[in-house]
Amino acid sequence: MSQCGEQINRNKNNDEVQSKGGRNIDLREQLLLERERLNLLHSKATNNLVDSPKGTLRLGKSQGCIQYLHYREDTGPNGEYIHKNNMELARKLAQKSYDEKIKKLTTKRLRQVDAILKDFSKDEILEVFLSEHPERQKLIVPVEETYEQKLNRWLSQPYTGKGFAEDMVVITTDNGLRVRSKSERFMADYFDSIGIKYKYECPLILKPYGVVFPDFTFLSQRTGKEIFWEHEGMLDNPEYAQTAAKKIELYEKNGIFPGENLILTFETATHILDKKILEMLVQRYL
Repeated sequence: MSQCGEQINRNKNNDEVQSKGGRNIDLREQLLLERERLNLLHSKATNNLVDSPKGTLRLGKSQGCIQYLHYREDTGPNGEYIHKNNMELARKLAQKSYDEKIKKLTTKRLRQVDAILKDFSKDEILEVFLSEHPERQKLIVPVEETYEQKLNRWLSQPYTGKGFAEDMVVITTDNGLRVRSKSERFMADYFDSIGIKYKYECPLILKPYGVVFPDFTFLSQRTGKEIFWEHEGMLDNPEYAQTAAKKIELYEKNGIFPGENLILTFETATHILDKKILEMLVQRYL
């Protein structure tokens, strides 16, 4: 198995552990999303309480049947029986009790989330290491690799690419890398120009098909996992388009999804790759 294949399989096998350990989750982002959700629930419960009736609902039992009792300040210790033709009152009182509990709980959780966010930095473990004197850093084995350490280890893993037919036109990037098309040269030169490291056509095993060769493979700084980039450059060719669709489906069946860990770009003879789109995708995912 190739080094890229080993990497993605390790990522898949460790997803649950890494998620529980927090290494590959942006906790601050998750907390912000949770705060947004809690605020929405809090507002909904609060709005529901605006027109709620006074008093509370209690449940009793008489001759094996459930009774609904309305308790208010003026009803006395036994409450007031809610007749079956007034079940809307019972529903509103039950909803009121539920909404009060939700409001109380979301208020408590929002205070906790805000307290964590106030004191939290997603890179705080890394910052402990980086705050050490450079000479001290040389003596320390950090409890968690920096991204640069992970990237260097990832880049050092050898692999064998797809190879080229003897009669293929030779196209090389500014850094001397041979690629298959002018579009790939354009993309590679752009990645090189902004300092983004990648592997070109690093083999990847996708079951049940076997080995495929993604155009570019990256190591995400945010998640520490591999991201694959496929550029489909001849979509006006029906046979090529059909093959591309099957390949994307194959990625999905292996848990690699567009917009998550698979980036897709497309071209036809009349619709070329837009550099602005390229820049936006890099900014968003890499």
